[in-house]
Amino acid sequence: MGGRCSRFGLCWWPSNLKSNLPHSSDLDREYEKLSVPSFREYSLDELRAATSGFSVDHIVSEHGEKAPNVVYKGMLEDGRWIAVKRFNKSAWPDTRQFMDEARLVGELRSERLANLIGCCCEGHERLLVAEFMPHETLSKHLFHWDAQPMKWAMRLRVAFYLAQALDYCSSKGRALYHDLNAYRVLFDQDGNPRLSCFGLMKNSRDGKSYSTNLAFTPPEYLRTGRVTPESVVYSFGTLLLDLLSGKHIPPSHALDLIRGKNFLMLMDSCLEGHFSNNDGTELVRLASRCLQYEPRERPNARSLVIALAPLQKETEVPSHVLMGISHETSSSASTSVLTPLGEACSRTDLTAIHEILENLGYKDDEGVANELSFQMWTSQIQETLNGKKRGDAAFRAKDFSTAIDSYTEFIDGGTMISPTVFARRCLCYLMNNMPQEALGDAMQAQVISPDWPAAFYLQAAALFKLGMDNDARETLKDGSLLDAKRKRN
Repeated sequence: MGGRCSRFGLCWWPSNLKSNLPHSSDLDREYEKLSVPSFREYSLDELRAATSGFSVDHIVSEHGEKAPNVVYKGMLEDGRWIAVKRFNKSAWPDTRQFMDEARLVGELRSERLANLIGCCCEGHERLLVAEFMPHETLSKHLFHWDAQPMKWAMRLRVAFYLAQALDYCSSKGRALYHDLNAYRVLFDQDGNPRLSCFGLMKNSRDGKSYSTNLAFTPPEYLRTGRVTPESVVYSFGTLLLDLLSGKHIPPSHALDLIRGKNFLMLMDSCLEGHFSNNDGTELVRLASRCLQYEPRERPNARSLVIALAPLQKETEVPSHVLMGISHETSSSASTSVLTPLGEACSRTDLTAIHEILENLGYKDDEGVANELSFQMWTSQIQETLNGKKRGDAAFRAKDFSTAIDSYTEFIDGGTMISPTVFARRCLCYLMNNMPQEALGDAMQAQVISPDWPAAFYLQAAALFKLGMDNDARETLKDGSLLDAKRKRN
């Protein structure tokens, strides 16, 4: 696991810094102003509905279905986005222990955490519910970035915020964090890094606290199998190496470079010319101290906060700017929330759209004027209704071509109008790869019911299929505004 000490680690520590930084209690008071629901128990049915039956399309774990405990994105009935962690069947056999642990973690509230807001314990199911973080993990932004590498100022901010999160947890008696790594650091709607609350709970049956490569595991854990606060600091040191290098470098290799005074070889080549050697040296020294072989020689969480505070750069620049997340995306995520139908249309998830439309039935047709004379009723209505019934049966059976023919017969009959029929035929056209026809039907549904959000959402799905993404996003926004208006009324 590398050397037992480091010359950097033994000779350096910032003794001249005063502890005039915001303490965890200050962060705690600040976060009380934010809208985070109290911890509660959810039913399995609630979470199944929120995740479309734990659909694979809702999986947000970066290892997908192969992850031992899968995380899903979901939406509650109140429009709140959530992350749902579903443990495998062998985890947490003791119901009381699971519930007690979840409640204790659920008492924590900090703007540096992706907070736990609930749990579910029914039969063999064990699920945790947390705030949803829309901008993925540190692993994604450091190791698998698309548009731009993470800026130096943002890397320093990640380290600082993460240290604050650990300091807060320690102050609340939750100093033990299991398997701290780049997958556990998430980014919220404003691009701010947060520590996942899931690592504050331990799988009670297998007793494993580290699932990563043993090369990154604290040496004392290999000896005793126990996690201590000092073990968490060691893992924090490996995260500092990640931030410095943009790669997942084993601590033993990094310490060899540091002892050989070749620390610049650790630095991410993408950062060349964008950081000062002094800053790099300070962060390397802190990492080396965290990675000391002897746990007692490592700093505590509060010391990490004190050491990282003076290194912060561009503190006036919002995180979403440093991260390259557009301000519109950041602000709209917090102000306009899509319903499950809107979300399904934003992903053009046609299977989910079909399920939602089927469950909605025709309740949104209420109030649509269908004025028919008695003569028209007696001579034509039965034939028209039969066409609609055949269309509904085909729609339910996912025979979308037959549904198109039958709904067309209903529409062409001209005796009744139904925005839902146009919405259903719109989806049928999408299923048959006919997005232009689908767009026409969604627009016709809007003509009949100008304030119906579903008509806008379906237009967005058709526009996405046509490659008109900007128009689609604007239409999604229109639909979400109509939904918000409905809720206010």
